[in-house]
Amino acid sequence: MDIGQTILRLRREKGIKQKDLAVRAGITPTYLSQIEKGVRIPRLDILEKISSEFNLPFSILSFLSLDINSIPDDKKVAYSQIKPLLDGFIEKIFLV
Repeated sequence: MDIGQTILRLRREKGIKQKDLAVRAGITPTYLSQIEKGVRIPRLDILEKISSEFNLPFSILSFLSLDINSIPDDKKVAYSQIKPLLDGFIEKIFLV
């Protein structure tokens, strides 16, 4: 998964309209749409604003954007073991 897909998923899960998130993050709805589709890669400050609107630390948004293909081969076993634990933690603490 990439950061845009993660933003789209979280936005939908939280019931936030694309236009509303864009305005609160200080960007246009078109730009947010391009981020969600993977057409544009946002600057770090934009990602931090979006994370803030989800009440998530940026590091958590980044972690949620990882998939097994993003992980170096020598770390995949450890990632596979810890990911379910961290996903559960994130769900209980940040995504309630």
